[in-house]
Amino acid sequence: MADVPYGPQTKITIERKGHVVLFGINRPSIDNRLDPEATEGLARAYYDYDRDPSLRAAVLFGHGNRFSRGVDVDAYKAFAQSGHKMMDGPGFIDPLGRSGPALTKPLVVAVHGDTWNMAHELFLVADIRIASEDTEFGQDENTHGRFPGGGATVRFPREAGWGNAMRFILTGDHWGAREALRMGTVQDVTPNRDAALAKAIGIANKIAACGPLGIRTSLASSHLAIEDASAALAKLDAQYRALYATRDFREGRDAQAEKRPPVYEGP
Repeated sequence: MADVPYGPQTKITIERKGHVVLFGINRPSIDNRLDPEATEGLARAYYDYDRDPSLRAAVLFGHGNRFSRGVDVDAYKAFAQSGHKMMDGPGFIDPLGRSGPALTKPLVVAVHGDTWNMAHELFLVADIRIASEDTEFGQDENTHGRFPGGGATVRFPREAGWGNAMRFILTGDHWGAREALRMGTVQDVTPNRDAALAKAIGIANKIAACGPLGIRTSLASSHLAIEDASAALAKLDAQYRALYATRDFREGRDAQAEKRPPVYEGP
């Protein structure tokens, strides 16, 4: 996939850093709210990342003073009235993870400032989540006569526990990074935005240094386990046998024996 550099008209930036790619939400003048074009841009970026064999991990972040305040309601209303459909056709991976295809590679997210509603739902899709100390999370759709339709009603209770999720979904109260860490939706809290992004990139680079076939298999097995633990357990032997026959499996063993860093090829 190609870089999409930062610019005033660029809604989603793309920056490759070796085997890692960074996706940036870039609508700071409207609180990084996502309109249909930005959402589809992110969906295309996820699709291209997932199919680029040179990329092994991705980081999502927000430009400006906040990660995102969620949906650009006026833009979405106008789009709905136009009669067009979102992500209509191939070449997209829904960044909210509501329908297939799904990402098969790791996604790390770094958030800071306001991370509200749809933005929190984008955050929950990620495999690993880092938050700046100043992050304020919100899932307050019910206070506006709506409800969290982007996946929070599924992922938030699963990640944080029923009572923790309902505490915020049903009241619309906001919460901070330390509360998110307590609930388990955040894996690390950093002093500021730059530190959060640096931490996320560091984690992505560690992932990228691992065997990409093993990483994909680990994600696939773990996702299946959420839906059907018995089915996930039943597939483990077949998954291991498939990896055993790969060049990357042999390289991992050889590198360990020779006390050198492994050089994985992936798919």
